[in-house]
Amino acid sequence: MPGMPAVPARVHVRRIGAEDEALARAVRGLRLGAGQCRYVGDLAFNLGDSLRDPHSEAMAVLAGDAVAGFYRLDFSPRGIAGRDFPEPSVGLRSFAIDRAWQGRGCGAAALSACCADLRARHPRRRLLALTVNCENAPALALYRKAGFVVVGEPYLGGGAGPQHVMLYRLQPQAPTAGTP
Repeated sequence: MPGMPAVPARVHVRRIGAEDEALARAVRGLRLGAGQCRYVGDLAFNLGDSLRDPHSEAMAVLAGDAVAGFYRLDFSPRGIAGRDFPEPSVGLRSFAIDRAWQGRGCGAAALSACCADLRARHPRRRLLALTVNCENAPALALYRKAGFVVVGEPYLGGGAGPQHVMLYRLQPQAPTAGTP
């Protein structure tokens, strides 16, 4: 879009609370690219559901002062693909960047900001887990470039088809018993 920076100068994330009506309204106004709703779901639903769920955090992606995206953190046990992970984890759901900000580096910057935020606010969480539809090549490439790795068998419970389970290490692996 004319007048928008090629790469956002400062991409950061902010938790959305129930009192943040302006931020929530901006998230509900995000527009996705063709076919993306199939993968991330309805953003207005995910926003509302995460605000009601004590095991979730609704998060806005900001490029400067503009709301450029949304994601949801899931802290529920077995919340991602119904699986337990070997270390304390948090799930990443409904990661979406507004179509006006796509292709500008905003998605990669948002993932980096998400991980920095998790390290600061939830230092005991060691892994960030997500599922990505096996057919969603752009998202899979973004996650791989950010350092996520595919683990285990695909998750077959998604409404849009099979999904890869991916993990990203937020904190160093905890030493095992007997390890210095």
